[in-house]
Amino acid sequence: MQLTKEHFEPISVDLRQAEEIKRPSLSFWADVWRRLKMNKVAMASLIFILLLVACAIFIPIFSSHDYYTTNLAGKNKPPSAEHWFGTDDLGRDVFVRVWYGARISLEVGFAAALIDLIIGMIWGGIAGFYGGKVDEIMMRIADILYAIPYLLVVILLMVVMEQGVVTIIIALTITGWIGMARIVRGQILQLKAQEFVLAARSLGADNNRLIFKHLIPNALGPIIVTLSLTVPTAIFTESFLSFIGLGVSAPVASWGTMSAEGLAAMKYYPWRLMFPALFISVTMLAFNLFGDGLRDAVDPRLRK
Repeated sequence: MQLTKEHFEPISVDLRQAEEIKRPSLSFWADVWRRLKMNKVAMASLIFILLLVACAIFIPIFSSHDYYTTNLAGKNKPPSAEHWFGTDDLGRDVFVRVWYGARISLEVGFAAALIDLIIGMIWGGIAGFYGGKVDEIMMRIADILYAIPYLLVVILLMVVMEQGVVTIIIALTITGWIGMARIVRGQILQLKAQEFVLAARSLGADNNRLIFKHLIPNALGPIIVTLSLTVPTAIFTESFLSFIGLGVSAPVASWGTMSAEGLAAMKYYPWRLMFPALFISVTMLAFNLFGDGLRDAVDPRLRK
């Protein structure tokens, strides 16, 4: 059969409707959140971290037990309905002490990460933006500090300062910001040659505005991922220092001090070591899994 014009019917098309974008546009962070929600492991880790923070804040407040009152008549009791995690050698409730220890560990982790973020962004941003001799001098100073073992720093600080949480935070941040500074510097070196920086400069933006209003905000993806992975490192370091006697001291409860006390009684009272060690392990795992998921979410190469 031969086709003629009568076999065809023209279809009217509204050009404006044809060019309309049906899918709503997403900002960078909205797209990151969408892709992060698709990662079930990362979301489960985030929920655990939020629950951990909430429990660390409220359980020591509303519990009928406290972390420091001794009761020698009830020492070394196994887990029961009254003492969910048992008691230690002084009759103190291990359940409350674990959550109070979570306060110490999270305080050190978040404080050290925040200080590393601030110093690292300023140092790395200036070094990467100005380059040349400024970059060379600043990064060589960072390399010298990075070569100093943090245990030596802690021991020296213990000589001149009182042993405690503040000393640990200072010891961690003296050299801890260097990794963040290197990340920021690398991102700034990539971004400063792009067109939007030239456009901002041509409109009269000064160097400080270019660094803190244009370059660093565009490098926030890798910065936030590095920040999320800094927290578990600081938590583990605080626990390790407290375990070997260089961290917080008794009667303050810390996961590290509780593990050290429980190690001596592991053969007869294993719950005293099991619970703080379990929380250290699970918390570090949750932060690392969330950091991995966040890294995948902000990676433009994985974006669909």
